[in-house]
Amino acid sequence: MNSILVKISLLFFATIAATLVAFWVIGYLVAPTPARRTDLYNRTLAMQMGEARVAYETGGPQAVKAFLDRINKIFPNERFFTDAKGHDLVTGVDRSDLIARFRKGPKGPPLPFLEGPSERVMYFPSTDGRYAILAVTHPLPDDTAVLPYGLCVLAAVGVICIVMALYLASPLRKLRHTVDQFGNGDLSVRANTKRSDEFGSLSRAFNHMADRIQTLLTAERRLLQDISHELRSPLARLEFAVELARTSDNRNASLDRIKRDLDRLGTLVGELFQVTRAEGDPASRKNDDVALDSLVHLLVEDCTLEAEVRHCRVLMNADEPVLIQGDAELLRRALENVLRNAIRHSPEGSAIEVGLQRRNGSAVLSVRDYGTGVPEETLHDIFKPFFRVDSDRNRASGGVGLGLAIAQRAVHLHHGRLEAQNMHPGLMMTMELPVTQN
Repeated sequence: MNSILVKISLLFFATIAATLVAFWVIGYLVAPTPARRTDLYNRTLAMQMGEARVAYETGGPQAVKAFLDRINKIFPNERFFTDAKGHDLVTGVDRSDLIARFRKGPKGPPLPFLEGPSERVMYFPSTDGRYAILAVTHPLPDDTAVLPYGLCVLAAVGVICIVMALYLASPLRKLRHTVDQFGNGDLSVRANTKRSDEFGSLSRAFNHMADRIQTLLTAERRLLQDISHELRSPLARLEFAVELARTSDNRNASLDRIKRDLDRLGTLVGELFQVTRAEGDPASRKNDDVALDSLVHLLVEDCTLEAEVRHCRVLMNADEPVLIQGDAELLRRALENVLRNAIRHSPEGSAIEVGLQRRNGSAVLSVRDYGTGVPEETLHDIFKPFFRVDSDRNRASGGVGLGLAIAQRAVHLHHGRLEAQNMHPGLMMTMELPVTQN
């Protein structure tokens, strides 16, 4: 009973059965009452009685015979025109036994479908008692029985119900099988359907969900592999430095090496926390009005000292007020990562240009450095966690390859986009975010 196929089939059968019962009840309620049916039948016999009498009195037995033949063709019964004693006025045969059968049998009009296969005799005399009409109703032949036809109709309806139930339950069974495969670890399985109804929509929704889950799980596995790779080197160096500190005379150098690796591990853990926060529960994130121009000004001031240490300068062109909605801390982290990345890879004595403007209902923030740029084929890869164009460059500068990944994910959470473009010389990062409509 837990199968939807059985439930749908039973529902169809119950609906059809209720419909048939309703039609029977309605037919019973609107059918003529026995009194009205008897009155109608008596009126019919009275009409036949009158016509037969006129035919007999004007044309004799032959005229009555012709009239009765016409009536018997229309109503498939036998009719006899007799006198008061039951003598047939057409053939001369004594029909008094039929009158006796009428007086002993049930009264009222014949109902062949309800009163069994026996014959019924109806007797209707004329008003003056001289003549009478005798009508003998014969039972219907066997081939007119209702039950076999009803069973055939019921069987046909049953087949239609089963076909409809299969049509409705089949896609659900296929989708259940697909979901079971997906749940057992086959992340590549998808629901193949060309239907355009609700089942097709459900299958496409599952496919979309499966794509997202596969992408997230694949990214998570890749992130775990990258983390394990990143942790392996500093941990190995720490173990080596600890052994040196125990045996070497210059313990300060060993301790300095341990301190550098610990700082690197702290930076890695902190940036991994930022990645997790950027991909956290959307309902837990803030959605406040953020003055992007003010946020950019504060970040430039914070990063100016770092740029001066590298003998660089930060040039800013962000005078137009820009208001957006979002999480101010996530946006600050994203902007800071992009700006510090530009400072880190700028040659000494160069400038970092920061621009902010409105364009087609969006806030466009650009950060350009005048460094060496990156190979064209890696412009999209630089936003992947732990990706390095030069494996030694980020290590020397203290980066772990997560800054741009954090920035891009934070921008995506605000329905924006972050892109990189080689400017020859240098690299320009362009961040586009939707602004608040005033």
